[in-house]
Amino acid sequence: MSLYRRKDSPYWWIKLPPVRGELKNFYQSTETTNKRQAQRLHDKLCAERWELDKIGVKPIRTWDDATEKWLEETSYKRTHEWDKAMIKWFKPHLGGRAMNTINRELLDEVRRVRSKGVTPSTVNRYMALVRSILRRACYDWEWIDRVPKVGMMRDGAGRIRALTRVEFDRLLAELPVHLRDMAIFSVATGLRQGNVTGLLWKQINLDRRHLWISAEQHKNGAAHSVPLNDAAMDVLVRRQGDHPTHVFVYGGNPIVQVSTKAWRNALNRAGIEDFRWHDLRHTFATWHREVGTPTYELQRLGGWKTQAMVERYAHLDPEGLHAAAARLDGKFASLR
Repeated sequence: MSLYRRKDSPYWWIKLPPVRGELKNFYQSTETTNKRQAQRLHDKLCAERWELDKIGVKPIRTWDDATEKWLEETSYKRTHEWDKAMIKWFKPHLGGRAMNTINRELLDEVRRVRSKGVTPSTVNRYMALVRSILRRACYDWEWIDRVPKVGMMRDGAGRIRALTRVEFDRLLAELPVHLRDMAIFSVATGLRQGNVTGLLWKQINLDRRHLWISAEQHKNGAAHSVPLNDAAMDVLVRRQGDHPTHVFVYGGNPIVQVSTKAWRNALNRAGIEDFRWHDLRHTFATWHREVGTPTYELQRLGGWKTQAMVERYAHLDPEGLHAAAARLDGKFASLR
């Protein structure tokens, strides 16, 4: 029977014989308890599969079909929640479109819209997800015959914006207490925004003065141990007892967003322009280079995956190479 009920499900189910390229029967839930609606879906699938089997006509799949299947197949990914958020943004632009109508022109327009107010690297992350979904739809699912070109934005060496100590003090003076502590902690540790807002007491060992970011929580996919300096410890001591599980809370609730009106108003009052929360991490790296922290140490402190990412800050510490350059002075002694 091609339309039937299962003991473990309230819905009607469809069972159809295999078509070309398939080895087993096809099963699918109709996700409805209404038999008339289930029958309509059954008849639609029968027609599509007949066309595929007899004349090779592929059923029309939409972007929504593709994103749903993508999320099902990639639920194991560390970036699964990020994928869901990005797919949600694409909904007004690609939702409901047949996969075979998504072309270069449309993707260029989507990229143009996404580029407003964000960095090229952010745009490229969104477009890379689109490209991955389209490639899987073509090469794995065989829903489309070709993958349209997905253009990316030029993303040079990356943006570096850091505060001087004077600017940072001005900003701290304007921030509300909860954001002030989070800003100090961010610059003291170099942690990314998500690792600060989601920080739990169970990740911290105050006696050993360190905290632990698991591989699932860390952007580069590797576990990260963070030593806690005096500035970070002072913040944690002040925050003890505020909440049983989360370090940073406001009004008794864990903080999930930092780029708020309070943050923007504080920047305005402090006279600081072109500065985002993530730039606190740049400030951490910049200050370390200014006091002579070697590249390999800074890489470990900040949890960067490659040394190349840390080399962006190399120009901030030319004094660090003076001792090396001076080793040749003896060779030129006779010229002086």
